[in-house]
Amino acid sequence: MPEIMKGVNAAVLTPMNKDLTPDLGRMADHCRWLLDNGCDGLGILGTSGEAQSFSVRERMAILEGMEKAGIPMSKAMPGTGAAAYVDTTELTRHAVDLGASGTLVLPPFYLKGVSDDGIFAAFDKIIEGVGSSDLRIYLYHFPQMSGVPLSLDLVERLAAAFPNIVVGAKDSSGDVSNMLGMVKIPGFAVFPGSEAAFLEVLQAGGAGCITAGSNLCMEMCQRLYTAWTTRGEVDEEAQRIIVGVRNVISSYPLWPGLKALMARHSGHSDWENIRPTLMPLDDASRAEIYAAFDEIGYEMPSL
Repeated sequence: MPEIMKGVNAAVLTPMNKDLTPDLGRMADHCRWLLDNGCDGLGILGTSGEAQSFSVRERMAILEGMEKAGIPMSKAMPGTGAAAYVDTTELTRHAVDLGASGTLVLPPFYLKGVSDDGIFAAFDKIIEGVGSSDLRIYLYHFPQMSGVPLSLDLVERLAAAFPNIVVGAKDSSGDVSNMLGMVKIPGFAVFPGSEAAFLEVLQAGGAGCITAGSNLCMEMCQRLYTAWTTRGEVDEEAQRIIVGVRNVISSYPLWPGLKALMARHSGHSDWENIRPTLMPLDDASRAEIYAAFDEIGYEMPSL
């Protein structure tokens, strides 16, 4: 039975070849680097992984590629949300069959203004369709992207209706009060999607974080997490760095900026390959983000 995930989880980037197909070798190397330098888990194919730019078959092939490369699926929380709940069901079942500890699931997101009852019915269909006692769902609340918010009442209802299945949530809304409300749900693992909220939610009983910045500053996130969970202390330097990293990357198109920083760090320009409608940073923005990142005074772990 999969354990409830916790700790520092990177919202893993998806490297691509020049033809914009997934570069599975580079991605596996990136996942190993993350795990070796402070990550407890891997949020593969979430928003930062450009999941919605890939087909269902491509998303399944990426996860299979990571499993074949020896990336431990016990540390994986792949994103499986899609506009159609039947696609979500297929992706979720596939992840469970590969041994993923959990799945990060958006609500069906094309139709807007839908009721809580409608969203509940969709999750009911997904859970019934997967039909596995090993299923662990982490709800993905990101209304700025999905356009379909998960109300606190609905989250509480899903957690109560599906105990040991709906076990947690990633909240990328930026609304800390909402995150703190979810923390109060008994046994519910709450992960903020931004380093800016990490410490406050952790201090309130949050389970950890699932963040894009953890692609860059995973060791600092782990320092902050370990200091609080083992000693009840705040590592002020780690907090300064991770908030600084978040402020920098949030000042530019987030995912192109992250890929630009990884390209510089690795020395491989292919890291900047990204699927439309996203585009790589222009030369001026690239130079600016490099300079702003360097001002933090943080060096990423060596590759």
